[in-house]
Amino acid sequence: MKYFKPLHSLILLAILAMVGCQEDDPSLGPIITPTDIVVTSNVVGQDIDNPYGDGSGLVNFTASANNAITYKFVSSSGEQVSSSGNAAFTFSNLGVNTYQVTVVAYGTGGVSSSTTIEVEVLVTYSPPQDLLDKLVGDGSRTWRIKSEKQGHFGLGPVGGTVPTEWYGAGPEEKAGTGMYDDRYVFNVDGTFTHITNNTNDDPVEDTSGTVFGRDGLIQELAGPGGESQQGADILNYAYSDYSENWAVIAPGGVETITLSGKGFIGYYTGGSHQYQIFDRSVANELLLRTTDGNNEFDWWFIITSAEPGDDNTFTSNYNNLVWQDEFDTNGAPDPAKWAYDLGGGGWGNQEVQTYTNDPQNILIEDGVLKITAINDGGNYTSARIKTQGLFEFTYGRIEARAKLPAIGGTWPAIWALGANFDTVGWPTCGEIDVMEHVANDLNTIHGTLHYPGNSGGNANTGSTTVGTATTEFHTYTVEWSADEILFVVDDTTVYHTFVNDASTPFNADFFLILNLAMGGNFGGAIDPSFTQETYEVDYIRVYQ
Repeated sequence: MKYFKPLHSLILLAILAMVGCQEDDPSLGPIITPTDIVVTSNVVGQDIDNPYGDGSGLVNFTASANNAITYKFVSSSGEQVSSSGNAAFTFSNLGVNTYQVTVVAYGTGGVSSSTTIEVEVLVTYSPPQDLLDKLVGDGSRTWRIKSEKQGHFGLGPVGGTVPTEWYGAGPEEKAGTGMYDDRYVFNVDGTFTHITNNTNDDPVEDTSGTVFGRDGLIQELAGPGGESQQGADILNYAYSDYSENWAVIAPGGVETITLSGKGFIGYYTGGSHQYQIFDRSVANELLLRTTDGNNEFDWWFIITSAEPGDDNTFTSNYNNLVWQDEFDTNGAPDPAKWAYDLGGGGWGNQEVQTYTNDPQNILIEDGVLKITAINDGGNYTSARIKTQGLFEFTYGRIEARAKLPAIGGTWPAIWALGANFDTVGWPTCGEIDVMEHVANDLNTIHGTLHYPGNSGGNANTGSTTVGTATTEFHTYTVEWSADEILFVVDDTTVYHTFVNDASTPFNADFFLILNLAMGGNFGGAIDPSFTQETYEVDYIRVYQ
C-alpha cells in the first residue's frame, strides 16, 4: 500500500519553495514575518489531582501570532494545518511522557517563524489485542461504509444511543455523493490512509477523488469545492487521497478511534475527529459515532472490512422499516405493541416456568428489554410477550439484537407463530424460530421451522456457533419471502436456507414472540445452583 500526503500540504510546500525569500509582492501586500508567537496547551482532564491529564493522551493546543494567516502544528503524532490556530493531538505511549510540539506561523508570501513547546502527558489505556487485530488484521486492513445495510449512515442527538433516532440512510441511498467509493486503511504502524476514489486502477497515477460532508464544515478541508449541494450536504467535494495517524483511546471508558489532522470517515463533520466504537461485536463490522464540529448532532456510521459481493455478505431485499421496538422507555413493555402470555402448565414442551407480568421478570431498563427467570424455592418464574392482535404480517425481514443467558436450563427465543394459531392449532399454523439457544449447548444458535410433517424433533432446522452469544450482543435475522426463508447471524452468515412454496403455512400472517423458558424437552436440565438469569434484547424490527 502506498500513502499520499494531503493535496493542501503539497501546495503549501510548493508555495514556500517559490516565495519563501522573495521581496514584497504588490499583489500580496507587504510580506511580514509573524512575530510574538504564543502557544498554550490544555491536557484533557488536567487538574490538581491529575497533573498529567485523565490518561486519555488528548491535548488541545492554541496558537496566536502577530501577522499570521495560518499555522502548522508538528508532533510525533503527526502534522496539522489550522487557519484558526487550534489543533489537537492524541499521544499514545503508556505512562507519563514528555512530547515536543513545534508550531510554525505563516504570514503573507509564505514567510514564517516558529516556536516549540513541551507537554507532559499521562496515557493509561492500551487497546485490547482483539480490537487491534480487528482493525489492522495481519498488518493492514481496508474498511468502507457498509452501503448495502439499512442505517449505515445515521443522525441523532448528541449523546443519543439509537443510531437512526432522527435519520437512517436506506441501502445505497447516498450513491453518487462521494461516500461509497472511499476506502479507509488502518495500518499497524499507526498510519491511516483515506483513498477517496477506489475506482482508480492505479492510485499512484491518479489520486483524485471526491468526498461527502456537511456544508460549513467540509470547507475546512480546503479542497477545490463541491460539485453540488443538497440542503446542508455538500456532494462530491474534490479531495485527494491523504494519510494521517490513528490511535485507539478510551475517554470515559469508551473505546474511541481518534484520527490526526482532518482525517475522517464517511461524511465530514469536523469536530474532534474522534469516532466512538459503539458496537464491535459483529464480524467484519464496526458501529461508530462522532459529534460534529457544531456540537449539534451525533453522526453514525457502519463500516465493514468485507467488500461488496463477498460470499459472507448478506444483502436483504426488505429495507422499508414497518414496525420496531427499540425498548427506549423504562418500565413495562409498550401495551400498544405487546401482550403477555401468562401461566404455567409446561407450554407443550414440559417447561417448568410460570410466565408473569411482574417487573421482576420483565422490565425495560437503560434501553434494553430484560426478561429474567427466577428460582423461588424450586418454583421458576419468567416472562413471554407477543404481538398477537397488535402486529401481524406476511413476508419481510425480522431482525433482533440480543445477549443470551449462559446458565444451564435457560432457553431464550425470538420467534413467530402463525396468526391463525387459535383456529387451526400447532403445527398447522406454522412456526418460525428466528433464534433459539439452550445454555446446555452453549453458544449454539438454532434457526428452525415447524409445520405439518416437520415439527418437534423432526423440525426443519439449522445451527451455527456464535462464540460470544452470552457475553456480547449479536444480531439475529430471518429473511422471509414466498420463495425462501434465510437464517442469518450478524448480517454476515447465512447458516440455514429453507425453500418456501405454496404448500407451506409460511405464506400468511404471523405474529412475534419473545420469551425465556426454563428446562423442558429442549432446554434440558437446570443447573442446581441456578438462582436467576437475564435475557437482554436491545431491539426488534420488521422490514418489508
